[in-house]
Parts: sequence; structure tokens; C-alpha cells
Amino acid sequence: MRVALYRRGHFNAAHRLYVPTWSDEKNQEIFGKCNNPNYHGHNYDLEVKVSGEVDPETGMLIDLKYLRDIIEEKVEEKLDHKNLNTDIPELRDIRPTTENICYFIYQQIKEELGEKYDVKVRLWETPRNSAEYPAD
Repeated sequence: MRVALYRRGHFNAAHRLYVPTWSDEKNQEIFGKCNNPNYHGHNYDLEVKVSGEVDPETGMLIDLKYLRDIIEEKVEEKLDHKNLNTDIPELRDIRPTTENICYFIYQQIKEELGEKYDVKVRLWETPRNSAEYPAD
């Protein structure tokens, strides 16, 4: 039997979107408020979907405590109250857009869970804006 389980997470973080080789005017035109040189913050909400085959012996797809611990360690503790441009080495050389942060989170969780499970991550930057990886 193939099923999917969901677990939610949350973290707060700051970032700035800009391209260093662009002029201030072009950065402002493209990124608007997200180009604030003093950074700005978001209350990110996260949903992790794990899919796979239910273990016939336990009746479970995955131990939800194990999934919770992965999200806490690999995402929340790593990103919460951080400056994503400067504090997270893996994000320093890319723009920390919602798309790139979502992919980064996916990589962290997928690396831990391995090939046994299919993983999908949805990240809300605001109540109206979210990214999902992998996309359908």
C-alpha cells in the first residue's frame, strides 16, 4: 500500500535579493522591497510530504518522530533566526529566493531519508506565496 504523510515546520529568517554585478537601479527594479540593503524577514511555513510503501509489519510509512527530528535539525535549527545570505554557507553563492530555499530544504531532507521515500517540499514565504520542489 502506497501512502503519503505530511509534516509541517516553521522558521523565521532574513534575506536580501540582489545581483552584485547589477546597478542599484536594476536591482531595485527587479527585486523591489526584497532588495533592501539592510535585509528583510519572513515567517516561513514548511510542509514536507513523504510518500512510499507502508511497512506491513509496523503499519507505518515512516516514524513521524524521526521525520520531525529531521525537519527540526536540518531545517528549523539550521535556518531559524538566521540571515540566509550570510549565515548559511550553502546559500551564500545563490540568491535565497523562495525557490532556492525550497530546493535547499528538499536536498537536506532527501539526503537524510535516502531513496526509500519520495519527498516533496512546499515552502510558504508569505500566506500567499509559496514554492514546491519537485514540481508536478
